[in-house]
Amino acid sequence: MDDSRHKDATSSSTCFSHFCSSALRAKTLKSSSSANNSSDGLIRRLGVFDLILLGVGASIGAGIFVVTGTVARDAGPGPLQFFPFWFYWIPDIVSALDFLRFCESVFAGVTISFILAGASCVLNALCYAELASRFPAIVGGAYMYAYTAFNEITAFLVFMQLMLDYHIGAASIARSLASYVATIFELIPALKGNIPPWVGHGGQEFFGGTLSINILAPILLAVLTVILCLGVGESSAVNSFMTAAKVVIVIFVIIVGSFKVDVDNWSPFAPNGVKHIFTGATVVFFAYVGFDAVANSAEESKRPQRDLPIGILGSLLVCVVLYVGVCLVITGMVPYNLLGEDAPLSEAFTSKGLKYVSILISIGAVAGLTTTLLVGLYVQSRLYLGLGRDGLLPSIFAKVHPIRHTPIHSQIWVGIIAAVLGGLFNVHILSHILSVGSLTGYSVVAACVVTLRWKNNTGNRVSSKCISTWREGVLCIFLVACCGFAAGVLYRFGTHFIFMTVAVVIAIMACAALCFRQAYSDPPGFSCPWVPIVPSVCIFFNIFLFAQLHYEAWIRFIILSIVSVGIYAFYGQYHANPRSDETIIYHMAPEEDRH
Repeated sequence: MDDSRHKDATSSSTCFSHFCSSALRAKTLKSSSSANNSSDGLIRRLGVFDLILLGVGASIGAGIFVVTGTVARDAGPGPLQFFPFWFYWIPDIVSALDFLRFCESVFAGVTISFILAGASCVLNALCYAELASRFPAIVGGAYMYAYTAFNEITAFLVFMQLMLDYHIGAASIARSLASYVATIFELIPALKGNIPPWVGHGGQEFFGGTLSINILAPILLAVLTVILCLGVGESSAVNSFMTAAKVVIVIFVIIVGSFKVDVDNWSPFAPNGVKHIFTGATVVFFAYVGFDAVANSAEESKRPQRDLPIGILGSLLVCVVLYVGVCLVITGMVPYNLLGEDAPLSEAFTSKGLKYVSILISIGAVAGLTTTLLVGLYVQSRLYLGLGRDGLLPSIFAKVHPIRHTPIHSQIWVGIIAAVLGGLFNVHILSHILSVGSLTGYSVVAACVVTLRWKNNTGNRVSSKCISTWREGVLCIFLVACCGFAAGVLYRFGTHFIFMTVAVVIAIMACAALCFRQAYSDPPGFSCPWVPIVPSVCIFFNIFLFAQLHYEAWIRFIILSIVSVGIYAFYGQYHANPRSDETIIYHMAPEEDRH
């Protein structure tokens, strides 16, 4: 009996040791002039203009054509209460108040929501741009960065959180696209009012709404999946054409709408308070995820080290300008409380007698949602490709078609998942748990920027007797994240600002420790400015927004993390592809692609 117990204890100890050693594995990189030249790999066909359109295609659509009305109704049209309490500490009180009055006369609450989310994404984009320039040859994005900077289990957790966002987002957008397509079909007199709900409008509900049948959404997903399977050149051409069309339509909408703006509609300025502005920012955060798509196209970019940072930052700036322009126009045309939630732009122009513009908007919405969905499916397949190569998922996901140079199996898989969700369930009700993966994933990417700067300068780190310098730095990063969450929770529940001040001060102290107790080196290629300050602010703000999400989003984060660890424990740790030094080797871009 004692021998049996001893063997069980030894076996348990061995399993736990294997789990820990596997989970803590990390990637290393080495230069190679032959990287990514295999005949069965992805092919480099995307230029810088293609990358910018890829990012814009992923973003413009969901935010302008779907989310704007909802956020405007919640946030209201005014920004006065948006400014944090420390803004009033500015010595020149007169100038500060003049600036506030100027903002009162110009901005809308929904605009502030988009600006907040955009500001957070600019910081994230700077971090992404550095890492995309640093590791430009391989797909994987945030997953690969976490694998390199931290370890295997962290990378897998990031993948799972991001992938749930992408799966739900793709299904939700497919339903919205189906509704817009049905609306266009109803312009034909014979079809007006005769299209049943199970075809495109919403869905035919069964079992008390548990099932919601929509056949048009899966059909649209099947068409886009076929286009993506044909090759990156073909899918890029479709994306470029439709993205250019919708950008032209958005600019036209801004110009025409500006002549119908009534400045009185921008008052009252914040009827629902600043809380709803921040909540609105969390809702629209997902509308800016285009730059993540650009980072995941690294293996198909012609000159990745140069073009990826340009594509990431360029696409984000274009999106911010267009979003803010549309928000200003729509809240100036129609009072915020009268905005529709399903098709706010079309309804706003119809109410002004501009029916032809609303028809044009519907066409733009179809183009916008199509490219958003197209790029979303593209990114998912590349992430699955990366994990299939690493062995964390079955090897079938790592297969690339020798002629089309696309991961067909991964592409078909993500298309099936989106079709099932979009065709059988009303996934719109799950929209409030979106942004969890994006916010956490982007925070991890920001942390990767900091830690990878240390890894290039290990000889000059400040020593510590009680804890290694690397762990000390990670602890400081974690402390910044905790303070961001604490500040967000305190703000959410309306506590006194002094408690938020304590959280901010602790975060500043942790950031100061990162500045003075670590030595940093400049990476090759694009360099994020003011490291570690910018990444720390990025982490704090992301997690602050995370704290504003619905409590069900927190529950989703915890449950999915537990499930992810379980999947990794039973499959990932035994099938990962460690090399002789128990690290996964990836090649950097060939020399000709790095200049």
